[in-house]
Amino acid sequence: MTLTVDDLRVHYRTLRGDVRALDGVSFFVDDGEILGLVGESGCGKTTLGKSLIRMDGRMRHVGGTVTLDGDDVPVGDDRAMNAFRFRRISLVPQYSMSAMNPTRRIGRMIRELLASRGASVDTAELHRRLALVGLKPEVLDRYPIELSGGMKQRTVMVISTLLDPSLLVADEVTSALDVSNQKAVAHALVGLRDQGLVTSMVFITHDLALTSHIADTIMVMYAGLLAEKAPANILTSAPRHPYTRRLLAALPEAGVRRSEGRLSGIEGSPPSLLSPPAGCRFRDRCPLADDRCAEQPPVVEVAPRHHVACWKV
Repeated sequence: MTLTVDDLRVHYRTLRGDVRALDGVSFFVDDGEILGLVGESGCGKTTLGKSLIRMDGRMRHVGGTVTLDGDDVPVGDDRAMNAFRFRRISLVPQYSMSAMNPTRRIGRMIRELLASRGASVDTAELHRRLALVGLKPEVLDRYPIELSGGMKQRTVMVISTLLDPSLLVADEVTSALDVSNQKAVAHALVGLRDQGLVTSMVFITHDLALTSHIADTIMVMYAGLLAEKAPANILTSAPRHPYTRRLLAALPEAGVRRSEGRLSGIEGSPPSLLSPPAGCRFRDRCPLADDRCAEQPPVVEVAPRHHVACWKV
């Protein structure tokens, strides 16, 4: 088992109080598994990805544990996390197209980065990895501004995996790309796993349709909590949580005309995480809610590897 997260709680400090962005999330990621993490904006998925590598100074670890390959990950200690970053846990950030130094050529940037980690560049291996994501060695002699958006994204993916981390967190890596580049980047991510350059991956996205094509398992979050987690084919074909069903109902289908089937949105808005309501956090928007939903539902395994937090399941 590569990654185990148990009751992780992470808050953001604000002038109005603590935002409970993660409020007790538990899950696991197996060796070789790609976990797709989806949900509405503000549900906590990016915070979860960041908390695994500790990238934001406003974040406060309130409780819970993270274990990677049997070792405790000190997510609450920024300095201690240096031993894990890049070597064991690596991140492709949400705005990775502007994550590279614009004053450095790509090759120089990579040499300096590896030197800061006590490693040196294996030129042949670097060229091989660039080829895996569809890039030519000439990229190393260019400045970031000379690359297209998709090329920048794939370059950052290569840089983030140069030391073969156990876990790669890919945060919204396709959100600013056109469809053809989305496909190329998604294919490259799967290739990194298949080639053994990363052991496992957490793929964070708001695009449920895309993640269903590349993820082995999908986890749906809502208002800082886990709503449903299941194998990708099960979650997309037989979802059990009302929120997951409404998300899927909002997706357009190829070949279906508007007159043949109208899309249905989800009425209302997610609750404020400054002071989240008691009970199920989806109940004010849920068509199935009743008095029992005033209590927070536990996460239960309703079928092998299929977990749901809902009283109605």
